[in-house]
Amino acid sequence: MIETLRRWLGRPRQPVIRSRQLLDWLEEASQGFLLLDRANRLQHLNGRARRLLGIGTEQVVKGRYLLEVVRCHQLEESVRKARAGDGRQRVSWTNSTVSPTPLHPEPIRSEPLEAIAIAGRDGSVGVFLQSRQSLQAQQDLHQRWVSDVAHELRTPLTALSLVTETLALNPDPKQEVQIERLQRELNRLQQLVADLLELNRLESSAAANRVESMARVEIRELASQAWQSLAPLAEQRSVELVIESSGSHPVRGNASRLHRALLNLLDNALRYSPNETSVEVRLLQEGRWERIEVRDSGDGFSPEDLQHMFDRFYRGDPSRSRGKRVGSGLGLAIVEQIAHAHGGHIKAKNHPDGGAVVQLSLPANKA
Repeated sequence: MIETLRRWLGRPRQPVIRSRQLLDWLEEASQGFLLLDRANRLQHLNGRARRLLGIGTEQVVKGRYLLEVVRCHQLEESVRKARAGDGRQRVSWTNSTVSPTPLHPEPIRSEPLEAIAIAGRDGSVGVFLQSRQSLQAQQDLHQRWVSDVAHELRTPLTALSLVTETLALNPDPKQEVQIERLQRELNRLQQLVADLLELNRLESSAAANRVESMARVEIRELASQAWQSLAPLAEQRSVELVIESSGSHPVRGNASRLHRALLNLLDNALRYSPNETSVEVRLLQEGRWERIEVRDSGDGFSPEDLQHMFDRFYRGDPSRSRGKRVGSGLGLAIVEQIAHAHGGHIKAKNHPDGGAVVQLSLPANKA
């Protein structure tokens, strides 16, 4: 539904009859929906949005400014960012409704809400709205389930790893290949469990709107440190790191989390770069953003990759990979969560001169 609206908002002005049909569909949607013009005035508000925001059907809100109708500066700022080209914006807050008149007092009602703002080309912005109460309950259940399963898998995987290490000390020549394959698969499963737990922790922190141990972090230094972790693998294949930057590129964030994000991006680029090539990291500042672009020397992303690459467990065409290592399919999903936790975003594209580019954008620390 959100993708359909994004495409519709991005097109030239639609015929009136088609616009009315779309608004009729949105009126019956299970999510709240607000349509804002370029001046931030409400042009449409569906029934679900009225109920979530506590706005009676008799109240006329069309043509009024967003902040007059929804007293939430975070939502106003998210709409501004979306309109400015910073991508889809997500914001959470608790909406409290008060009695419209002191002569007829009504109980104050608080509703935890979440909104997603999507910009159109003509300056209009669509905002989808939903309650976080049932959503949070489902998310908590999901996170507990993932955590329980991952912890339960850790013990048997560790035991199996010890057994295979013992077998590898004095392998039977006939079983040597099978033992090596078993070790490789066990390592992959252990990495998968570790990534699941990491993603679960990140989502829990994001739900609580919390990033721990924030400090000033220099991106160039962090990128070099992350590459050192991959140096043995890179040297085996004669793949070099090339960093292009000018001056300092500081951000405010959690150094450990950002190190993990850069490590995942560099590891992904290394995996898809041919032998005797390079992985390029380009650092630049654009307005209030620090952009980190990681480019590999491979064949680039397929249309399917560009559509699904940040989905959990998605792995691209294995024929593109230049090494024997197989990822968990969670690396880029982890990077996306880290970006969101720092108020940033991530996107991917193909470079005009070849290779794939993943761009991580983080708020610059100008202090």
